[in-house]
Amino acid sequence: MFQSSMYQGTREENYGLVIKQLHALLEGESNRIANLCNASALLNQFLDRINWVGFYLMEDGELVLGPFQGLPACVRIAVGRGVCGSAVKEKKTYLVEDVHAFPGHIACDAASQSEIVVPLMKDGEIIGVLDIDSPEKSRFDETDKAKLEEFVQALIQYI
Repeated sequence: MFQSSMYQGTREENYGLVIKQLHALLEGESNRIANLCNASALLNQFLDRINWVGFYLMEDGELVLGPFQGLPACVRIAVGRGVCGSAVKEKKTYLVEDVHAFPGHIACDAASQSEIVVPLMKDGEIIGVLDIDSPEKSRFDETDKAKLEEFVQALIQYI
């Protein structure tokens, strides 16, 4: 159902399709972990040139590893630490072209070169982040930022 050959439009059209697929996958399911698992799997098969995609969830004032696709990852991240913790502290998306130039970057996978982190906001509170890493510098751009923010907005209603 979710083969890469389905994505043959413009990047914007392809993101639109993946958001429709997200709704189809999650409609009627209320389990937060199952929905985050399917969301990370969907993004993993949709996005090219990435080496990690997943979620960190707020628990007792810190980010804790949630469902993901990729190599084993850091389990806990303090608010304000690294790209994920900074996105929580500032309540904004971080698009990092070169993670090695980001002060305090947490290197879970030495192959990662760029990263995008989108906060998950529900009822005005950050409940976690979507974190995506790439082994290429400058992999993510403003289109990715805008469309991944839309993806997260669609996802929020199911978690």
